[in-house]
Amino acid sequence: MKSTLEPGLTHRFSFTVPETKTVPCLYPEAPEFQAMPQVFATGFMVGLMEWACVQLLAPHLDAGEGSLGVHIDVSHTAATPPGFTVAVEAECVAVDGRKVAFRVRAHDGVDPIGEGRHERMVVAWDKFNARVGAKAAAVSVAG
Repeated sequence: MKSTLEPGLTHRFSFTVPETKTVPCLYPEAPEFQAMPQVFATGFMVGLMEWACVQLLAPHLDAGEGSLGVHIDVSHTAATPPGFTVAVEAECVAVDGRKVAFRVRAHDGVDPIGEGRHERMVVAWDKFNARVGAKAAAVSVAG
């Protein structure tokens, strides 16, 4: 991780909500979700907030590094229909070793729709993939 990553950095981007990012599409196999309104799903909003944080981090990572979400605490306060464009803003608020904390906000052009905190851990992909591979191998041998 480069020394350029520091609190105060911000990143903003926009995403137009397609029908495939609504509540019924979150888990198509769940009849409970199928019965819910066709509005931007909280799970997809969380993913959009993570995406903004990943984009903020990208220029500050070394080759072979990436990040993984380790904590999320956000509210989802307004419904957004498909076709609306959601603007997400991420701000780096703390860097503690490999752990990076962000403040995140989302707005759909009419209402603020969510805000909160997100934390990501910077990892070396080769080491991470090796640990996951060992875990998968251990389960397949035990199973």
